[in-house]
Amino acid sequence: MNRINLQKNFGFTLAEVLITLGIIGVIAAMTLPSLVAHKTGKELEAALKKNYSVASQALMSLNYDQGAIMGGNTYEHNTFKPLYIKYFKTAKDCQTSSCVNYSTVTDADGNQDNWYIANYKTYSRKRNVSTDFFDDGQFVLQDGSFYIIENPHQSSHGKYQVYISIDVNGYHKRPNAWGQDLFTFQVRDDGKLLPMGADGTDYTDKDQYCSPSSNSPLNGIACTYDALYDKSFFNNLP
Repeated sequence: MNRINLQKNFGFTLAEVLITLGIIGVIAAMTLPSLVAHKTGKELEAALKKNYSVASQALMSLNYDQGAIMGGNTYEHNTFKPLYIKYFKTAKDCQTSSCVNYSTVTDADGNQDNWYIANYKTYSRKRNVSTDFFDDGQFVLQDGSFYIIENPHQSSHGKYQVYISIDVNGYHKRPNAWGQDLFTFQVRDDGKLLPMGADGTDYTDKDQYCSPSSNSPLNGIACTYDALYDKSFFNNLP
């Protein structure tokens, strides 16, 4: 009696393998960009929080060594950066403005001024940043973080002011956009370092200064508070 061989060889045809690989490729193409964006957002968020801590500790140490609370209104023009930089491990001192490019532009009144076109886009990434907030001191930390100081002459209100803008992943790395990897803080009159956009800072209007639709040359300056405290912020970048 002949035995019937019930064993069969199972396998995939070449067509089935190609179809499966094609499906995997489509799924990867759909999900990979969001995964990369999520990873990048997490890295920028961590770098922002680290730099906020480092910048705040340096300011507290400066106040301690001065023997008094030194608010932003106490630092005359270009006096803040030479004191502040001593509390960091720097890789490069850019002096006033040697690490970013600038050009002469004409304002709405037809006057020319050296407004810094600082290799950065606004938050919406629709135009270049155009501001004179980057010309009172710059330096690079050993981890690549780029610090930019604004410490101008007295404002129209008769007060000094100090802003600290930080490119948390360095000016050689993208996205180089205000409110995405470049974040601004303000030294308040009480000596505290507040994220711009918080109550008590000079720029709080999110519709104009932290909006995907704003065309302001300062769009992004007021994003820092939300970037620190809104858990969904980095998931919704323009």
